[in-house]
Formats: sequence, C-alpha cells, structure tokens
Amino acid sequence: METKTPKQIVSLLNEYIIGQDEAKKAVAVALYNRYRRMQLPKKMQEDITPKNLLMAGPTGVGKTEIARRLAAIVNAPFVKVEATKFTEVGYVGRDVESMVRDLVNEAVRMEEKDQFDRVRAQATKEANKILVRLLVPGVKRERRKNQMQEWQDMMSMLMAGGQGDNHSADSDQEEITDDVRNERLSVAEQLGKGLLENREVTIEVEQAPKVNPMGDMMGQMGIDMSSMLNGLVPKKKIKRTLPVKDAREILIQQESRKMVDYDSLYQKAIERTANNGIIFIDEIDKITAGNKNTSGEVSREGVQRDILPIVEGSTVQTKYGPVATDHILFIAAGAFSESKPSDLIPELQGRFPIRVELNALTKDDFVKILKDPEDSLLEQYVALMKADGIKLIFTQEAVDRIAQIAYDVNQGTDNIGARRLSTILEKLLEDVLYEGPDMTMGEITVTEAYVNEKLSDIITNKDLTKFIL
Repeated sequence: METKTPKQIVSLLNEYIIGQDEAKKAVAVALYNRYRRMQLPKKMQEDITPKNLLMAGPTGVGKTEIARRLAAIVNAPFVKVEATKFTEVGYVGRDVESMVRDLVNEAVRMEEKDQFDRVRAQATKEANKILVRLLVPGVKRERRKNQMQEWQDMMSMLMAGGQGDNHSADSDQEEITDDVRNERLSVAEQLGKGLLENREVTIEVEQAPKVNPMGDMMGQMGIDMSSMLNGLVPKKKIKRTLPVKDAREILIQQESRKMVDYDSLYQKAIERTANNGIIFIDEIDKITAGNKNTSGEVSREGVQRDILPIVEGSTVQTKYGPVATDHILFIAAGAFSESKPSDLIPELQGRFPIRVELNALTKDDFVKILKDPEDSLLEQYVALMKADGIKLIFTQEAVDRIAQIAYDVNQGTDNIGARRLSTILEKLLEDVLYEGPDMTMGEITVTEAYVNEKLSDIITNKDLTKFIL
C-alpha cells in the first residue's frame, strides 16, 4: 500500500469530491491506521482490527465515489457490492462470501498487471523476435515423421499442457537460408524504428473461453474448474490477422505469462487482499429489519447475520487459496431514508464503529461540482464538443442557473444528489449535441437566457419534471 498521511489523502479526495469533509477525514484516518498497524510488532498487529465505517446520507452525495477514489489513491484492491443482491443461506442467490472472492479476483488482476509491467521490456523483445519470424518465414521443407516421432511430439505437447512454443513445430519444417536471415535483420531494424506498425501479420492466439454456468457455480465455492480442465485438455488456438502494433500487444501478454511465476503471484494477491483490501457494501439500509419494503421477501435479517462473520473476521476459501478477512476494511453505506442505523442487528452495528453522516448538496455545492473537480462535468461536455471542432463555453451566470435548477428540482421531487446535474445537462444540451457534427460555426456560448429558454417548461411544470428529470 502506498503510504500517504490523512491530510494528503483528504487533499487528493478534494480533487474529485466536493464537500463532505467529515466523511473524507474519517476514511483517511481509517486508511492511515493500516499503515500504523504494519509498523507494530507482529503479535500486536493481529489484535488491531480495522475501524470499519458506516456512511449515511441521501443518494448522489458522494458515498460510493469517496470509497472508490480512496482505493485508487492507495492502489488497494476494491470491490463495490449491493447488499440487496445477497440472500440468506439456504435460498437461491449470491452468497455473502462471493464479495471476498470478487476482491481476490481484483487483487490478482492488479498483481498480474504489476508483474507484467516489470517484465514488459523483456517480453517486448521476445514478441518482436516472434513478429520477425512471422513476417519473414523460413523456406518450407518437407519432413516426414515416423510413428515414433509423432508419438514423442504428442507427448511433449501434453507434458507442456498444450502451451509449448507456438513456432517450434513450424521451425522444424523451415530452412533458414542466408536470404531469409538477411531479410529478417532488415525487418527487425524496421520494427525497431516503428516503420511496420500498420503492416498486417497473422498470429495464433488462445481461443477465449466460453461462459460456463457450472464453472461460475463452482467458483462460488472456491473451486477453479477452468484450471483443472486446462491441465487435461490443451487450449484451442485460432489464427487472427492484425496490424503489427496490435499483434505485438497480444504477443507481449503471451510472453509475459511465461515469465511470471503464478504461484507466487497468487500468494501475493492473497496477502494484498488480506492486508489492503476494501469492500464497499452499498444499500445496507435495504436489509434492515425495520424496512417496510422487505416484508414478504427473503429474510433480510438473515443476510445481516451471514455478513456478520465476514466483517468480524473469518477465512474464505477461494480458487487461489484461503483468505482471512480480519484486516479487510469494510465501508457500508445507505440512504437510511425509511430506516436508521440502529435498525441493523446489534452485532453488525458494533462492527461499524465509525459513523459518518453525509449532508445533502446545496446550490453552492452544485456550482463547485460543475466546475472544480478534475474532469468535471462541464469539462467533459466541452471535450465532447471539441471532438466536432466546436468550442463550447459556459458563462458563470449559466453555471449558477444550472446549479439552482438542479437544487430546486431535487427539493421538489426525489433528491438524487449530483446525479441530477447529468440529467439536466443532457436535456439542456440535447440540441447542441444533436446538431454539433453538422454545424459550421466554431463557437457556442451557453448563457443564462439559453438555460432558462431550454428548461423553462420543465421548471414550471412540476408534474412533467417527475417524468423527465
């Protein structure tokens, strides 16, 4: 985990999330406590558990974004799950342990990317060698094999798990003449200079595995059926014709896999999950016993009791090995509009000692959300129109008016927070986005008058607002 102080974490969160200072401070402290824990003696490390957080606040105020950005800042495995997708043990549906397996899958992906980056230079060299052989094949020669040789070749392929050198069979039947050798040297030089990037080449790639419902079911139980089958049946390969630049990337991936020790990779991924993983459980208010909407549904209190041991600390079997959840950081969130945190079962409440309430967004917050964050909403629309050669400009008065309308609509209908801005901007700019590719003018300025003209009917007609915005 990359070490950053709580103040540094909050500063980075401020680049993307407006307001909610209390929540940012709480998650920053909880995260930094992980670093503090790792500096302590091993015995004490085991006794210090994460201080899980429970965030309460209306939709669209930044609960999910805070957790997602937090994980990105420290490069930690992160998954977001909805509590409503789980069912109590004994019912058909996702079991709660699947959230941990999803987290391990994400950690494996991250660890694989890190290790691929380390071997990329060497893998690129090997990929370029393969490209040279494909672009300048040797002279074909006839070669007859007796039955003993064919049997030996087949056994060698099976011993290699069907993952032997793609080009070894071809090279046995090729003769490298002086002309071929000289041409390959020339092509290798051109490849190095990037002169052949758009030239097409045919390569062999592993066929993408088909979706197997049974395999997914076994994966839920921590059994990797695909790995078991791959050891028995060689992977099928298909030929694809691609530009050199695309073929090289595929070959780099294939060569990287040969250079990486996957047993070590999986072990590091499990350690990464156990020590740095973050699980964000959204809509936890929907599984409270006090929620009237749960009547007649699968026992929501039972789901809480199933989640409890995962949060308390248990060992979950995954296809990469057992994972202890004792030091995974859990962040739960919910609107709690029809229930309250005290409606959760007492045992689960105790496992989320840090409570943070996120505030509803004000008009000033909407103004900042439109302009201040990196890649803000307005910047996104400006960039989209720039693709058509049009310069899109928003006056400050227009921005203030958009923010006021978003605030008013949220107050008059369902409060969906910052998501309201996206809906309003789409309605406001629908003509510009539609006609943009055919426009010849180079600049469009969105003024307050234009905002009022485009949205006046919706603002005044409250019944219409419910359906359109």
